[in-house]
Amino acid sequence: MRLSNASPFLRLHFIVFIYGFTGILGKLISANALQLVWHRMWIAALCILAYLAFTGRLKITKAKGGTLIFLAGGLIAAHWVTFFHAIKISSVPVALSCLATGAFFGSLIEPLVYKRRIRQTEILMGLLVAAGLYLIFRFEGEYVTGIITALISAFLSACFSVVNSKLVQSNTPYRITFLEMLGGWLALSIYMVITGNLDTSILQLPPIDWLWLLLLGSICTAFAFIENVGLMRHISAYTFLLAINLEPIYGIILALIFFEEGRTLDPFFFAGTAIILSTLFLDAWLRKRELKKS
Repeated sequence: MRLSNASPFLRLHFIVFIYGFTGILGKLISANALQLVWHRMWIAALCILAYLAFTGRLKITKAKGGTLIFLAGGLIAAHWVTFFHAIKISSVPVALSCLATGAFFGSLIEPLVYKRRIRQTEILMGLLVAAGLYLIFRFEGEYVTGIITALISAFLSACFSVVNSKLVQSNTPYRITFLEMLGGWLALSIYMVITGNLDTSILQLPPIDWLWLLLLGSICTAFAFIENVGLMRHISAYTFLLAINLEPIYGIILALIFFEEGRTLDPFFFAGTAIILSTLFLDAWLRKRELKKS
């Protein structure tokens, strides 16, 4: 299940490409966002469980911070639901450009959790991201609901990343991810029961939907995560962060190829997206510079 024979750099970009492809699958799958994520999480959990059993890493022991893990699972489920819903009511480029603000939200949440002051550079990043969002909002008025939904998804993604950084300190990444997928699936199931969205129709999907869902849950989720864990042993955090910032770019290019989305978007949309993405790369460079100084 690993690409151990390929170079770490190629493996890294292949994984980022896979992440960018999830937006395409979200558009191809006819199921609504709730159903899509419900299936994605149980498929991913099952694949990770099979991998742990096959590699002899499956150990039945009590996980530390069970409540926090369940919370993290709920956050990632909510993040995915809002992300795929944003794609379905707007477009892949619009959703991905707004999702790129997750790093900015994380820079605001992290100081609160770890009780440190917000850096001046983080304020600068915030102003640049705000400028990019203004251009997107200003000239893509028909997608306002999708843009707001994608921004909520980005905020939830940042919350999940901060919570996950706490969990990694006391648990193995494989176990955490399996429990988060399972916890998120359970949280989503409870929500769907309460709202009346969990019924037999969730299994009555077209055959092509099942194919895309299996690809999404196995390759784009379970496989991609397991590769990530292995890659962190061979590449620096800076290199990883730079590559992850390419995810929206890959996704937007794929959307142009598959759906010709973006051809009708205003040039100012791409200007706003370019500002946001440039901010992410600038932030990564500034963080590396600070680490060198310290």
